[in-house]
Amino acid sequence: MSVHRSSRGTPALRCESAPIARARRWWILAAALVLAWAGVGVAQAAPPVALGGGSGIVLGDGSVCTLTTIGTDGAGRTVGFTAGHCASPGAGVAAEADPDAGTLGTVDFVSNDLDYAVIVFDPGLVTPVSHVGSTSISGIGVPAQFPVIACKEGRTTGQTCGLVYGDVFDTATWTLTQICVIVGDSGAPVVVGSTLVAIVNGYIGVPCLGPQVGANFTTILDDVGARGGTGAGFIPV
Repeated sequence: MSVHRSSRGTPALRCESAPIARARRWWILAAALVLAWAGVGVAQAAPPVALGGGSGIVLGDGSVCTLTTIGTDGAGRTVGFTAGHCASPGAGVAAEADPDAGTLGTVDFVSNDLDYAVIVFDPGLVTPVSHVGSTSISGIGVPAQFPVIACKEGRTTGQTCGLVYGDVFDTATWTLTQICVIVGDSGAPVVVGSTLVAIVNGYIGVPCLGPQVGANFTTILDDVGARGGTGAGFIPV
């Protein structure tokens, strides 16, 4: 029913016809359905999370470490690496910078000997990037040697650089540098220029003062290739 005024200014009631009333109800219902559909579409349009070497990641038990690198393996899977002591097989992986995005990947394999972990990411939930903070990764190279300067990109201390001591233990596995690292930097990429050469695994003695110790990334990839499966044939983005 609608309201109009009589010639004397007194409100009076005028009845609508049944067809007009039904048409009005249908238009209101249609408008409500359009608004509801539009709201659902917006809620589902969350963009993928950008992740790359140097990004902070949160593991299933709440541990916070750093992603070494991300790319694809020989089977086309989207995979990444971090320090092995950060993770356990089957643990979920989230982005520290975007916790509301939820679980983006799962730890597929952990090597206790070389202290690295392989993560499989959902390609629909992440956007792999080659540049994080002040560090870019354009490729993978042989272990760095004295007296080269190398840098790392960690979620705790960002980019820090220092002198490379090299393979002082003569293991063909571990490289020592004078790069500052502290808790949370584990897994960070160690680069010379934009070439990934090693991973941050820890330090000797005092944080940021004692030498940083990391596994050579070519050694890690050789181990992944010998094992086969997830990560084999890895190429960084």
